[in-house]
Amino acid sequence: MYPLADNDTQVLTHPAHPLRLDTLILLRWLAVAGQAASVLFIQYGLGYPLPLLGCLTLIGLSVLLNVGLLIRFGPAHRPGRRLAFLQLAYDCLQVGGLLYLTGGLGNPFALLLIAPVSVSASVLPQRETVLLAVLAGAIATALAMFHLPLPWDPAAPFVPPAVYLIGMWVAVLCGVAFIAGYTGKVAHEARQLVDALTVTELALSRQQQLSALDGLAAAAAHELGTPLATIALAAKEMRSDAPTQEMAEDIDLILEQVARCRAILGKLRSLKPGGSDIFDHASLSDIVAELAKLHEHSSAGAGKTIALSKSQHGGPEPVIARNVGLLYGLGNLIENAVQFAREKVSISAGWDGSRVVITITDDGPGFPTDLLSRLGEPYLTTRWRGGDADPRPAEGAGGLGLGVFIAKTLLERTGARLRFFNARANGHACVEISWPRAVLVEEAYQ
Repeated sequence: MYPLADNDTQVLTHPAHPLRLDTLILLRWLAVAGQAASVLFIQYGLGYPLPLLGCLTLIGLSVLLNVGLLIRFGPAHRPGRRLAFLQLAYDCLQVGGLLYLTGGLGNPFALLLIAPVSVSASVLPQRETVLLAVLAGAIATALAMFHLPLPWDPAAPFVPPAVYLIGMWVAVLCGVAFIAGYTGKVAHEARQLVDALTVTELALSRQQQLSALDGLAAAAAHELGTPLATIALAAKEMRSDAPTQEMAEDIDLILEQVARCRAILGKLRSLKPGGSDIFDHASLSDIVAELAKLHEHSSAGAGKTIALSKSQHGGPEPVIARNVGLLYGLGNLIENAVQFAREKVSISAGWDGSRVVITITDDGPGFPTDLLSRLGEPYLTTRWRGGDADPRPAEGAGGLGLGVFIAKTLLERTGARLRFFNARANGHACVEISWPRAVLVEEAYQ
């Protein structure tokens, strides 16, 4: 119904860095503790010789890195993607160095090469994750060919078979690819959902602001009515006692402008008042008619007809609250139907003793069958479904693909259930919105 402003979408196109430096440092501290404990246990607990100085040097580098980052940035800093990528790349190289000193891919801890990739896939863009996955794969390949012996009992040395090393190499590569792909996809969808919900809140907030302005205008009109009436009364008395024709004409001008002000205030009073008012509630068919009228005279509705009908199957017509979310959601669905319709949009309102149903149908090409099961997901958008030129206005043909998601989210908050389907085999998109009657009517009188 009301498009988002450019500054609203900037929040989504330039998101804040989601990962705090403290999180990366904490993960590295855990790695340092585990690496130090493992190296010392192997050297002194099991008595297996290993290059202890080299291992402790690599572990000490991680300690120095953590301390340096804390001093330079502080734990609350949110690093940019370049700094976060460099830290994770260092973690891969550090783990690779320890594996080189302790048997390469023959070391069962070789799977820890996957850990930095999984962190990157969850918080960094795809480009950085792919680069990190390539780095981890290159390190695994190098370790398969070059490494020091696996720490083992000198009296019975153990050399892993070549088949085992090849299997570990394949396992590491597959693990890196799977973690990068799966975790990245899940994190991307989660970020999309958060962004879409943010846009929904922005849209709802804007609609609430518009409703508040309507209420303020109506209240101002009510308050200004009394002083205008006083001015008109005083002017009429002065008119009858005007000593000159020139003064009489000036008073007539004042009365004329008072009448004009009254006409303007009459228009303001027709807006939705705020607070508790009889206009805060309306019958189901009246609300549908108001929303339809709004879009019938829009640029997208030019030359198209919106047909309204209602059917009663039991009980009086429900009177419902002018809920901002309900109005915005229904208006958004009607707007979509008008944009895709060829000539006609049909809106049916029906009710019985237990349910209230609104059905919106257009005579356009219908929903793509491959997207029917996904309608209502954020950022799901399609090209024009007809064979001729796209009749929708420029602002309706593109965008973020959030219209249906916003409408579905807001309507579901009112207790509605939505069903999307094609009324005919050759198209005619249809949206059915149903509420339990008790929920819809009870909300109106809370």
